[in-house]
Amino acid sequence: MTIRRLAIPLLVVVALAGCANGASDDTAAVPATTTSSAAPTEESSTKPPPAGSKTISGTVTAGVEPGCLLLEDHLLIIKDTALKSVAKVGASVTATGEAQPGMMTTCQQGTPFVVATIRAN
Repeated sequence: MTIRRLAIPLLVVVALAGCANGASDDTAAVPATTTSSAAPTEESSTKPPPAGSKTISGTVTAGVEPGCLLLEDHLLIIKDTALKSVAKVGASVTATGEAQPGMMTTCQQGTPFVVATIRAN
């Protein structure tokens, strides 16, 4: 009897915690914390990309979930709101960032790719 009394509230807490992890942002499970004053299509050529970064290019496609954007087999996670205007469905872009295979998202497809820079081709 005591186990049931504890198990149900525990399940509710776990379920609510999972919902709290959901993204309010259309493309990321990580809240946007950075901003940029640079134009969205500009990319700094003087600053080298971070260690472990990767560059991917292609056409942005819509994911199966609303607001999810894919490039190749990567889910674009764009924290910088100024860069989001470049990543539109159908746009040809080149993005530099880091794959985060263990990151949880609500998009259910693609390897999460945290975008550091993105530019239209």
